[in-house]
Amino acid sequence: MKNNTINKQNRFWNMHMTAILSLSLVLFLVGLVSLLAFLANDMSNYIRQNMTVSIVLTDSADVEYEQRIENMLLNGGYAKETKFISKDDALSEHIASMGDNPADFLGYNPLLASIEVKLNPKYASTDSIAKIESKLQLFNKISRITYPKDTMDLVNRNITRIGIILGTVALALLLISIALISSTIRLMIYADRFLIRSMWLVGATSWFIRKPYIWRGMFDGFVAALLACGYLALFVWFLQHSFQLNLFAEKPLILSIVAGIVIIAGVMLTAILSFFAVGRYINMKTEKMFRI
Repeated sequence: MKNNTINKQNRFWNMHMTAILSLSLVLFLVGLVSLLAFLANDMSNYIRQNMTVSIVLTDSADVEYEQRIENMLLNGGYAKETKFISKDDALSEHIASMGDNPADFLGYNPLLASIEVKLNPKYASTDSIAKIESKLQLFNKISRITYPKDTMDLVNRNITRIGIILGTVALALLLISIALISSTIRLMIYADRFLIRSMWLVGATSWFIRKPYIWRGMFDGFVAALLACGYLALFVWFLQHSFQLNLFAEKPLILSIVAGIVIIAGVMLTAILSFFAVGRYINMKTEKMFRI
């Protein structure tokens, strides 16, 4: 009898640990997709922030006029950063890049002063720039506005595609995670199906029966989530030391948010699925339990 009890306890703990490890691997995938989503968002913002719009001014525009344009762009939230390039600065840059000085054979500096604008990410699209151009029409000393339209359209299309792909993968992974976690929890509760049904038949309330299984599920989910966070930490460390990819070295907030997502997902999913898994056996007829 004692050996049978010990064997049952060993089987229970083996199944328990197997379930926690299985949950941790599923939650690791959830965290990995979350990391990729944050990384893709940061990369898209970085690319958009570094797209430059050049506002070329006429010769009659003075420093005060240029500052009015800059203030409009910054105060309106359109620009993250602006830089004024004077005629002399433009000539110096031309000489440095092209190697010739047009002022030597023209007798004057033909280049115009300009304002280099780095847009806020949400305005880095051709539609948004068109709106900004309409506001800049109030300034009559602007010669022209130039920006890499084709590159901007290409980047935005690719960012949209990546977002759709990541969203589809995240949705598929969520459904797979729910299915796997549900199967794991149902397998753990399966051994107690007759006990659950008996408690219901003698008058125990649904919540009284469910509560210990929900708490156990939440505890298992929390432990599995901590293991998953450990896997993610090892994964990030591996990227940094093996490939010199310091993608998250300066982003502790992102890592904290992802860890929070993993922990909340682990605790909430196990609690909800435990609730329904126990309910399945509460409502199941006793004779049917012998056939499953």
